[in-house]
Amino acid sequence: MADQLSLDTLRTHRGVLQDWVAGHPLGAALAYMAVYVAAVAVSLPGAVFLTLAGGFLFGALSGTLFTVVAATLGATLIFLFARTMFGADALERFGPAAAAMAAGVRRNAASYLLVLRLVPMFPFFVVNLVPALIGVPLRTYVATTFVGIIPATAVFSVTGAGLGAVLDRGETLSPASIVTPEIIIGLCGLALLSLVAIPLRKWLSRSEEASNP
Repeated sequence: MADQLSLDTLRTHRGVLQDWVAGHPLGAALAYMAVYVAAVAVSLPGAVFLTLAGGFLFGALSGTLFTVVAATLGATLIFLFARTMFGADALERFGPAAAAMAAGVRRNAASYLLVLRLVPMFPFFVVNLVPALIGVPLRTYVATTFVGIIPATAVFSVTGAGLGAVLDRGETLSPASIVTPEIIIGLCGLALLSLVAIPLRKWLSRSEEASNP
């Protein structure tokens, strides 16, 4: 499956996919979300491509909505599975980084998890698992996941919508062809997220040092 997650796949099947979305908008949206949920739930690579594809197929706004809902559902499935199946000593298997993260989450679960979603300092699946292992309430986990992933998802969905405009014109993907207004907005959004991440990373680092005197 991961081998098929590429921009070439979108270009090759562009007509079929767009006709399907136009003819069956609800079914296409549900199918897209089901694929995204499955990819997140089993930690498959390719989330960025799927997010771009969401913007390409459904537009920036709808693509963002569908992706945020699907990603939150997939992360919630991992959370529920981990809370049900893993033992109390499972946290030790993830090493000292996960232990430091767990200490920060225990101090202030809502704010710490929200920052972790905004700033990808840890792998996505680790941020999905650790809260389950230390007893974070499901409501807190779902709310911080949903809100925290909106900015990056919106940026990639806008970029995906820009790629759709390029492919719709029949152009090949090149540095010149992808400079569309949507992609420029997406790149500016990524730059802004990078700037915002700097103070948030410092805050997390200070929190981890405080938990490991």
